[in-house]
Amino acid sequence: MKVIVVGAGIAGLSAAIGLRRAGHEVLILDKSSLSHEVGAAIHVQPNASRVVSQWGFDVKRARLVTAQSTTYTSGDDLRVLNVVDHSNIEEEYGSGYFYSHRVDLHTELKLLATGEEGQGKPAVIQNKCEVVGYDTINGSVILADGKSMTADLIVGADGIHSTAVKEVTGYENPAVPTGISCFRCLIPVKEIQDDPECAFFMEEMEGKLRMFVSPTESQRRVVWYPCRENQILNVAFMCPDREGLESTEDWNIRIPSEIFLNELTGYHPALRHLLAKGKDVRLWKLLFRAPLPTWHRGKLVVIGDAAHPMLPYQGQAGAQAIEDGCALGVLFSKLPPGNPTVETISTRLHSFEKIRKNRASAMQMFSNAGPDQSEKVKESARAFMEEGQCVPSNPQEYQEYIFKHDVAKVCEVELERINQ
Repeated sequence: MKVIVVGAGIAGLSAAIGLRRAGHEVLILDKSSLSHEVGAAIHVQPNASRVVSQWGFDVKRARLVTAQSTTYTSGDDLRVLNVVDHSNIEEEYGSGYFYSHRVDLHTELKLLATGEEGQGKPAVIQNKCEVVGYDTINGSVILADGKSMTADLIVGADGIHSTAVKEVTGYENPAVPTGISCFRCLIPVKEIQDDPECAFFMEEMEGKLRMFVSPTESQRRVVWYPCRENQILNVAFMCPDREGLESTEDWNIRIPSEIFLNELTGYHPALRHLLAKGKDVRLWKLLFRAPLPTWHRGKLVVIGDAAHPMLPYQGQAGAQAIEDGCALGVLFSKLPPGNPTVETISTRLHSFEKIRKNRASAMQMFSNAGPDQSEKVKESARAFMEEGQCVPSNPQEYQEYIFKHDVAKVCEVELERINQ
């Protein structure tokens, strides 16, 4: 089967890996040059690490950090409010919990998609290929230069500003302001360790996520965790949006660090001193996009941020994209002999949507609040839970719901049903 994947981010590469391993010919079209992949850090939780380990992902080469704990701390006086231990995660869920620099994760996924080693034919990436239109019936994409390409399956992994979504649903999925903005930056750990005024924050910091909650405004919270072999500290600060911040839905808008520091009023002086070391600060307006009614039409299916954009509170956006890629690979394996028929493509896409849409939609809702704020999202998430499933109400229950899920196993059961 010939597959065109539109977009070479985490979702697009994951789809390429899954479909390559299923024996298909994969072409990835990306409008960027991929010469300078940017980004902060990202969680690779057990539901995702379980998948990538099956793909041959090299944790050591990718310089991932094993998560050890999450500590909730009062931002003004640094009192520890709660500690969630992650040291037994691999034993409990059968796969590890990691923190990764986004570039490191992307690099390793790209190698698994396009490298000579590995199962199936290597995927091919064509850069600077902007897709501007789709023919969902015939499985074609139209490029900005007027050319068209055709395949048996088109995977729209073109991100938050997806053009594929409108082709699937018939309308633009509007972005709704949440009233929250997020500042992000990366700080070298050694720079903090060498400063006596804030070095104590880095004592035994390996693999430890810390959240500093404002005592007066629950929406204000600093979150940090290490990546790249504990050498880089990834920092995010969520705060109420206001006129003058000039944040956008693109998270890589640079802003002066003074604006960041001005928003940290009321936080402990040592914490403010540490955060002042963030030199390349990016600002991101958190906008919510509602779950889509369907993810596919004809030969086109959308995945990743195109299908289920998420806010950062659960750290699951990348993991859900990886689940999408795995699901496509499993469900499009063991196809009947010969060229796939329209009926075969339709059957497999219906199964894909049945398995993935409600789970990812629930995660969209959960991602509107932190694991310690479940009361804010319980009702909105309930509609997407499977019958008999309880909506998580605390960090441990979120962990159970998110981490235990084995997308490959679920898809294998569905594949058996299809092929009976």
